[in-house]
Amino acid sequence: MKATHPRHPLGQKARVLLSSVFGPFAQNDEYGSRTINPMELYHNQVTRTQGGFSLRMFIRSFGLKLIQENIKAPCTLLDFPQLERFTAEIQNHTYDIIGIGGIAPNLGKVKKMCELIRIHQPGATIVVGGHIANMVDIEHCLDADHIVKGDGVAWFRRYLNQDEQAPIRHPKLLSGFGTRILGVPAGGKPKNTAAILIPSVGCPLGCNFCATSSFFGGKGNFVNFYKTGKELFDVMCDIEKSMKVNSFFVMDENFLLHRKRALALLELMQTHGKSWALSVFSSASILKSYTMEQLAGLGVAWVWIGLEGEESQYGKLKGVNTKKLVGELQDAGIRVLGSSIVGMENHTPDNINRVLDYAVSHDTVFHQFMLYTPVSGTPLHRQMQLEGKLLSEKEFSIADSHGQYRFNYRHPHIVNGEEEQYLLDAFNKDFKANGPSLARLIRVLLNGWNTYKNHPEKRIRKRVAWEIKPLKTTYAGAVWAMRKWYIGDDKIYQKLDSLLAELYSTFGIKTRILAPLIGRYAFVKLKKEEQRLAAGWTYEPPTYVDENSAALALRKAEQKKVKNQLPGEVQTGTLFKPALR
Repeated sequence: MKATHPRHPLGQKARVLLSSVFGPFAQNDEYGSRTINPMELYHNQVTRTQGGFSLRMFIRSFGLKLIQENIKAPCTLLDFPQLERFTAEIQNHTYDIIGIGGIAPNLGKVKKMCELIRIHQPGATIVVGGHIANMVDIEHCLDADHIVKGDGVAWFRRYLNQDEQAPIRHPKLLSGFGTRILGVPAGGKPKNTAAILIPSVGCPLGCNFCATSSFFGGKGNFVNFYKTGKELFDVMCDIEKSMKVNSFFVMDENFLLHRKRALALLELMQTHGKSWALSVFSSASILKSYTMEQLAGLGVAWVWIGLEGEESQYGKLKGVNTKKLVGELQDAGIRVLGSSIVGMENHTPDNINRVLDYAVSHDTVFHQFMLYTPVSGTPLHRQMQLEGKLLSEKEFSIADSHGQYRFNYRHPHIVNGEEEQYLLDAFNKDFKANGPSLARLIRVLLNGWNTYKNHPEKRIRKRVAWEIKPLKTTYAGAVWAMRKWYIGDDKIYQKLDSLLAELYSTFGIKTRILAPLIGRYAFVKLKKEEQRLAAGWTYEPPTYVDENSAALALRKAEQKKVKNQLPGEVQTGTLFKPALR
């Protein structure tokens, strides 16, 4: 018999607090923070060893924002609070439900937060979700009332006696904040940053190591929030109008897999003359099923592809020459982030350098390297568990199982922690052979301009024109600074020198004048950034506090507006418009 879903007795009148785990993040502490595991996607897993050239940025907890936007109960969201800030919130305000989102390495932090809730809010119901919910025996690891696996929006709607089938309200949220590179703050106005777009969650391809696929049902399963191209188009138009953006970071594991929806969106973009740019995740085989003209029409400007590794047996790579595919995409101006796995079953000390060299030879704009890691809840984890290969918590802390340190199991060929150096070798080889990712990005943007500047479709010409606008000024200056930095490294210097010459010849006298001026400034900032990093500087996100309209109304009615906001915190007056102080 199907279990009855729990219901909160207060329903939509329940007061809800949602929170990410507490910081700081880029340091070693008793709760599981690790210096090598900062709250930054790129500097953590992609541009990790690029120093001052590394892309630094933070991404909001968009899953929690999506839940907040789709519940009618008064809801406050704390994103990236310090422990003291989280404690103050539950000491000073009463909540009926407190939800915490996290991943497995956050177990120590989630456990601490649950303990504090029991002390300061003993009457509150504790709900824990996110990938940590997929951990084996998580119910026995911490003191929570409900563990939510899968779609948190549907769960909370049922729990609060709302209509589970109601249309999804999409949050208005930028894809990143705090962006800096070469020591220079970047991003500028919100319109220059992509908005988050969440069409679906989960991936039906179900790779054995994929935590996201497993979290949303595994192979053959996914959750569609917007099933048709028309539904998605309407959401994008709404976001474009309210946020004044023209680009979208599509948080969907395999966006182009939903072909009917994607092509319907393309048709609507053509009909209405939309010059949007899309950053998407896609498997290689699905990408190959689209023509370059279709990708250009959809505005696909950036794509994350799982390259995994030479001779990998994943179906999504069957029959695909990934080096050729990457070359074709980047020749057309599509920036590629390739993802490769270090430490697959067939990797050995004898072949690892060949494996890494093959990955590096793709020369993608960005390259993520991750250890082959059996994350709890995945088929790979179950396989390793059955084979008795998993390390115990005493042998290897869950806080270190983030894929950027060591294996959490016994590898058949790689032993004694050798994988730690192999992973660093991968990042270093890529950086040494291909140069800074920023330079690669600029090169590919210029390719896009050369390919599409005379395209017969006006909206495609328009998109490419606004995408490459920085090439004429700030990006040209960045190339000037990088070229100066690489004096002494003939290979990278020549690449940068050729790139700068082409920027000059393409964009003319204005670029020739501005590049050295901007470049000198960028060079000085880069030197200072390198000095900061050498001194041990780390980057932490500020705290965000978001209240939905019901929470704001409740606070006003009770005259309990938040006072004495802590330093380094961002308080939002509405759900949609964060106001940086």
